[in-house]
Amino acid sequence: MDQKVQQKRERISTLGQIGLQQFAPYLMNRIMGRYNATLRDDLRRQHRTIPQVRTLAVLSVTDGVTVGDLSVYTVIEQSTLSRTLDALEAHGLVRREPGETDSRVRKVFLTDEGRAEFNRAWPAMHDAFEQMFEDIDDAEYSALLVTLQKMLKNIRQHDI
Repeated sequence: MDQKVQQKRERISTLGQIGLQQFAPYLMNRIMGRYNATLRDDLRRQHRTIPQVRTLAVLSVTDGVTVGDLSVYTVIEQSTLSRTLDALEAHGLVRREPGETDSRVRKVFLTDEGRAEFNRAWPAMHDAFEQMFEDIDDAEYSALLVTLQKMLKNIRQHDI
């Protein structure tokens, strides 16, 4: 084994040495799990799921994207996204159209009904967001965004 690789492996801390409260991926998972759990209760009353509302949210900002890009934006696997789009389309909330240059590529658009449905879900999403960032000032929030954007750039596999 290469000496540099061996030295690096010897420097690697264990999760026990780092601790869960100091391991950022663990904290990010807990935060998003709690955020989604908070929303899940409100969304059930609207007969919507987290993937459905996440899809509507992305389309409310970036309408007319390909299914592949929508999968990246929503962080939903394509098989789950396909079922999600089937349900949203059946309720008239989205429509899928063939691409202009390649009919195999499907673009997804938000309908007026879909925009209205997202607007009903937005207050609960915003309330959960506000609760998450209570007592965090603008400078801390800005620094967090810069850090998260750098992290995403470091691990990004797609251009979007």
